[in-house]
Amino acid sequence: MATRQSQQILKEVDADVVVGFGGYAALPAYLAARKVACGLVIHEANAKPGLANKLAARFADEVFVSVPGSLRGTTMALPLRSSIAKLDRQQSRSAGREFFGLSSDAPVLLVFGGSQGAQRINEVISQSLPGLLELGIQVLHGYGPKNVSPTSRAGYVAVSYFDRMDLAYAAADLGLTRAGAMTVAEVSAVGLPTIFVPLPIGNGEQKLNALNMANAGGAVVIDNASLNAEWLTQAVGSLVKDGVKLNEMSQAAARCGVKDAGLQLAERVLGVAYRHRAMKSKNERDNS
Repeated sequence: MATRQSQQILKEVDADVVVGFGGYAALPAYLAARKVACGLVIHEANAKPGLANKLAARFADEVFVSVPGSLRGTTMALPLRSSIAKLDRQQSRSAGREFFGLSSDAPVLLVFGGSQGAQRINEVISQSLPGLLELGIQVLHGYGPKNVSPTSRAGYVAVSYFDRMDLAYAAADLGLTRAGAMTVAEVSAVGLPTIFVPLPIGNGEQKLNALNMANAGGAVVIDNASLNAEWLTQAVGSLVKDGVKLNEMSQAAARCGVKDAGLQLAERVLGVAYRHRAMKSKNERDNS
């Protein structure tokens, strides 16, 4: 049913190419593109691909992967929104601090767990907050719109959702977050040293997502079950107080990031679209 509906839509809009990033909702569109002889480009962001991209990789015109070897295809970083791709953290630092009401002097730990937050990270931040504040570390916390709103206090800014993620990155000296593919792509592109707490479900792709940046020296990875207030307070305290170490991590993270992947992908997608448009035109002429 979904594939037939997708076919109808592709025909109605006279599509030349379908671009997909995986997920269960993508599979009907992939199959429809094949049936109507429409171009297909897929991008696999995770180290372990899902079923939709595994299947589509067999017949797609172009296959791109963020992690080499996850599928047989061309390595290309995940495209980023322009506000992140164009961000200069140092240049925007003052604007970020001012936007969130943070001091310009004290270091900032940026905490978030994706768009919906992360319960375990939220719990540990609540427990470690007194110790972090005592060390003079400010905390900018995106706790997630589905979670209970924490009480803000001096040095602690809690928001349900970051509408200006670029300014959040600019304000921060260190990140604490999950390791989804988009998160890893963004923090590496902006050069933000990060403590990753991979989500301990699924096929383990989040831990694999984080390994490249961690192995390069730009991140620290800790298992969800091992994260606790004592460890976090000590780890964050030692990192933000060591400017040399933090700068080295920032440079290492940035070397793992790619800011122009969106442009690269757009050029390849247009190439596929033009080829399929040309083939359609030829077939129409031959049949007229």
